[in-house]
Amino acid sequence: MIPTHMQAIAITRPGDPDVLATHQCPVPGCGANDVLIRVAAAGVNGPDLAQRRGHYDPPPGASPLLGLEIAGEIVALGSDVTGWQVGDRVMALTNGGGYAEYAAVPSGQVLPTPPGWTLVEAAALPETWFTITQTLVMRAGLEPGMSVLVHGAAGGIGGAAIQIATILGARAIGVVSSAAKADYARRLGAVATIDHPSEDLVERVMALTDGKGVDRVVDIIGGTMAERNIAASARSGHIVQVSTLDGASANLSLRTIMAKQLTLSGSTLRPQTSATKATIADRIRADLLPALSQPGFVKPAVTAFPLAQAADAHRAMEARGHVGKIVLVTGFGEGE
Repeated sequence: MIPTHMQAIAITRPGDPDVLATHQCPVPGCGANDVLIRVAAAGVNGPDLAQRRGHYDPPPGASPLLGLEIAGEIVALGSDVTGWQVGDRVMALTNGGGYAEYAAVPSGQVLPTPPGWTLVEAAALPETWFTITQTLVMRAGLEPGMSVLVHGAAGGIGGAAIQIATILGARAIGVVSSAAKADYARRLGAVATIDHPSEDLVERVMALTDGKGVDRVVDIIGGTMAERNIAASARSGHIVQVSTLDGASANLSLRTIMAKQLTLSGSTLRPQTSATKATIADRIRADLLPALSQPGFVKPAVTAFPLAQAADAHRAMEARGHVGKIVLVTGFGEGE
């Protein structure tokens, strides 16, 4: 039986992590093209922190609750949904609403959990893997043999970029801030790491690429890092900007961009249409999912908090010292 109400995490007012509180709210309705998922775990991501602070409003029609990725079990299907059954174990990119015991998700944004993965492990995948598949693979045209500079290589976005690049035959170089993070990035598949700021990023990139520079850059830093990304890029390179943790403005040399014939692109995932997200899901299903169940595939590190401790999870995320992904686990997911 599906209850009428559920536990969820609400933002009581914009602010620091203490504004997050558990409350009761109605279980969301299941639209014609939706599936209703009993949530086992929900990933914590940068946009959640921005929304909590009041800097990232949900798009029209989206749930006001936090949470952009979940894993769990389908408990109801919309009237127009095909290809899924009640009881299927799935992971999904939500449009919001993941920090809760139930979430309604457009069926095109749902993927099967990889064989051998728990629901808690699977909850760490969708948001970052959708983001990197759209930006680095589909938009920046990643190809086998390319070199990819990955900032924040031990985090969620960076880890996804390393693993996706490796699956697709590219060579990932991870930018990290400690020996432990360097070790983790190499376990995920990075062929080399750069310790920033103790090493000169541009000099190290040039040494690792025989003076050519990198073909692709995945940057979550922004600010002054933008100049170094341009300097470290190869001719016809493409810089993918997916976050701006250290600054949203940059002083760029347009002449260098022109001379190197560079492309700089940016994107946010949440406002994309359901059709666009379904196209990304199809690409993940076809090109990436099979690798996740192969022997020897290294699962991302996961740090779990109970759903009611969402504030503590946000504090851990803001500290920027964690490795891998942070997830919130519901009562349903405690046995995973």
